[in-house]
Amino acid sequence: MLSVSDAENIIFNLVQPLNTQQDTELVDLLSTGDTLLDLSPWSDGFSTRRARDAAALRADRILASQVTSELDFPHWDNSAMDGYAVRYEDVYNCNEDKPAVLEIVEEIPAGVQPKSTIQSGQAARIFTGAVMPTGTDTVVMQERTRREGNRVIILTAPKLQEFVRKRGMYYRAGEQLLPPGILLKASEIAVLAAFQCTQLKVFRRPRVAIFSTGDELVTPDKPLQPGQIVDSNRYALATLIRQSGAEPIMLGIVKDKPEALKEAIAYAIAHADIVISSGGVSVGDYDYVEQILESLGGKIHVRDIATKPGKPLTVATFENDVRPIVYFGLPGNPVAALVTFWRFVQPAIKKLSGLAQGWEPVYIKALARQELCSGGKRETYVWGQLSVKNGVYEFQPAGGLQNSGNLINLAQTNGLAVLPVGTTLIAAKEQVQVLQIGS
Repeated sequence: MLSVSDAENIIFNLVQPLNTQQDTELVDLLSTGDTLLDLSPWSDGFSTRRARDAAALRADRILASQVTSELDFPHWDNSAMDGYAVRYEDVYNCNEDKPAVLEIVEEIPAGVQPKSTIQSGQAARIFTGAVMPTGTDTVVMQERTRREGNRVIILTAPKLQEFVRKRGMYYRAGEQLLPPGILLKASEIAVLAAFQCTQLKVFRRPRVAIFSTGDELVTPDKPLQPGQIVDSNRYALATLIRQSGAEPIMLGIVKDKPEALKEAIAYAIAHADIVISSGGVSVGDYDYVEQILESLGGKIHVRDIATKPGKPLTVATFENDVRPIVYFGLPGNPVAALVTFWRFVQPAIKKLSGLAQGWEPVYIKALARQELCSGGKRETYVWGQLSVKNGVYEFQPAGGLQNSGNLINLAQTNGLAVLPVGTTLIAAKEQVQVLQIGS
């Protein structure tokens, strides 16, 4: 058996990210992939727009090239406060005993172009975000003033350029706005919208083929016969694949027949970047997966790992003109299948997707709320809930029997406590490393 660290190194080194030339597509920032309804009577009219491209606003795409803009930010000098735009030389030495009295010659709301050039002894009423008028260099907040008709009395001397956001102070046109390899989340979408970057070059979504193996499996919509098992793995894995930013290719249930398995695997490696099967990778009489992989030209790199659950994990590659196709043969037991996906497959998918950073497994140090036990011979994962209490992470193991066949108490799991090889007990209130999952 391979150690977890050795297996991790092998798997992550096998995965080569999508290519910035061949594996990209243009998406429209204004597209969601769904029908957009614009029913606001104050807009340009009622409309229904069908999105044309892949979804950018779903905020889960990965940039394939850096983004720059021709706009400065702020786009122009503007006020950071409601108050009065003034010439600093008119107010720099005023105070309550000797206030400066200025004539108000214009009022400038946000979105309105100033009409006046402010002369000595004059001021403009200005609101947050409004363009600074020519001749001014400072804003006096309204709380430090008193207004009398068309005059404003400045009671406190401001600092030079106080409450003025200068054009380009946050970003200069032509500089890198966003780097490649980042996940587009809401904050990045806001930046792109503000800079009118409406066409984005992103990586395509990786294609991940999944199928389950076993004569005993049936789909959830079929009545159970004695000895049959509902195939839950495929549905759970498809959800996790989507959450990882990839597209699942559902290939159904494949019977434990060598010809059927060979046909399914051959189809999968021809149409996907990653292939995932569950079941058929142990040492039973009907476990044919490994020999079929080799017959199709696959190179097997991992056969089993010193983990519990999840010991039988097959990892193979098939050569391709662009990058190797990576095959993961997961255990059939539901918990073991999900644990091995969280531990090894999900990071692999995220790395493949073009994500430059943050694809690696994330561990949190937490306090165990009750004792955690292990046999000590394999790295053991205890599933449960990770939470924060008074600023401290805590881990509560799921109740009931923890074994790879008990799918019930896996519900609401968001963390896997890790008991290393040689560790048989972590007492309550002691610290434990927890693999964060579900993101």
